[in-house]
Amino acid sequence: MREAGNADGTDAGAMPVFAVERRVLGLPVSQWPSIIAPVAIGVFALMLWEAVVQVRDIPSYVMPGPSKIIETVFTDWALLSGALWITLKIALAALAGAVLVGVLLSVLFTQSKWLEMSLFPYAVILQVTPIVAIAPLIIIWTNNNIPLSLFICAWIVAFFPILSNTILGLNSVDHNLINLFQLYGASRGQTLWYLRLPAALPYFLGGLKISGGLALIGAVVAEFVAGTGGTASGLAYSILEAGFQLKIPRMFAALLLISLSGIVIFLITSWISHLLLRRWHESAVTREN
Repeated sequence: MREAGNADGTDAGAMPVFAVERRVLGLPVSQWPSIIAPVAIGVFALMLWEAVVQVRDIPSYVMPGPSKIIETVFTDWALLSGALWITLKIALAALAGAVLVGVLLSVLFTQSKWLEMSLFPYAVILQVTPIVAIAPLIIIWTNNNIPLSLFICAWIVAFFPILSNTILGLNSVDHNLINLFQLYGASRGQTLWYLRLPAALPYFLGGLKISGGLALIGAVVAEFVAGTGGTASGLAYSILEAGFQLKIPRMFAALLLISLSGIVIFLITSWISHLLLRRWHESAVTREN
């Protein structure tokens, strides 16, 4: 850091001058290694995979190469895109429901310890129950309403991280700040709105990033259960159907789309977290030094 002085030789009004980090394609130079390293390893692994398939002449119905998988994504896009949209609709709706119910219950639990002690154990039971075990029951209870049953299964998987993380954040407020609010006569609603909710935001966003991937996993697992019963829905059913028909490249193509969808959901939730925290929270503030 350098200091700029006045023309009269004094340091009055001097302002610190920080070195500005050079940017490449809009990103600071220091961030590029964290992007280049995983990309390079991924490209190397794909090239090695393709080379093994080509050299050993492995049939595509046993192990397709990356080039064959990407080709199948384009050739079967009409089929896969519809299945992808079904899976994404279920996952995003379940995530939205998990956020709504999870945040609402978190606020209620922090306002009433009796309510938390009474209901939170059941949330834990709901979380630890294998979704594969109860998915057939949910399908039966919803009278074979497949979209609703898939939504419920995905919601159950995505719900708990939002609930537990938000409760942790609401209960982690500095007690000195709570005492200060009480000293100035703030109501419980004002304390919640101006103190507890902002303090819980980083915890909620951490749970959101976890629940985003879990919602997709829950939707896919529920689709597998429904697909085993002969009901067509989503990418999981496309994987089952391709397996029965020995169209292994289509199986890998559907799996690729599921993985890419999960990555996109994580990147979007991470971007939202960065936007909301970048100006004030220690985890996102960019330091000059």
